[in-house]
Amino acid sequence: MILCERGIRTFEDYVRNTLPLASVAELNDKTHLPVLVDPSHGTGHAHLVPAMCRAAVAAGADGLLVEAHLDPEHAMSDGAQSITPLALAALMPVLRRIAQAVGRDL
Repeated sequence: MILCERGIRTFEDYVRNTLPLASVAELNDKTHLPVLVDPSHGTGHAHLVPAMCRAAVAAGADGLLVEAHLDPEHAMSDGAQSITPLALAALMPVLRRIAQAVGRDL
């Protein structure tokens, strides 16, 4: 079983969902189950995905679900929340450094 934080509905209408990353730390404290974070669904905006990935790793996420697409503008669905493979490749070394800084491996 895996727990996945995908965001919660709020009255905020700028982002699809509000991504409560405090729940990651709380779930890690209360359960032995792995906790994944989906920043693509959790925000609905590609430009927010890298920052939420960085924050999720720092908060103790065991994994990330990131939507990537070669041409997000022409994706059949969820293009607005998809980063490019190049953006994902650029993000990975940053996430490794954050994971190491908080005593984790990526």
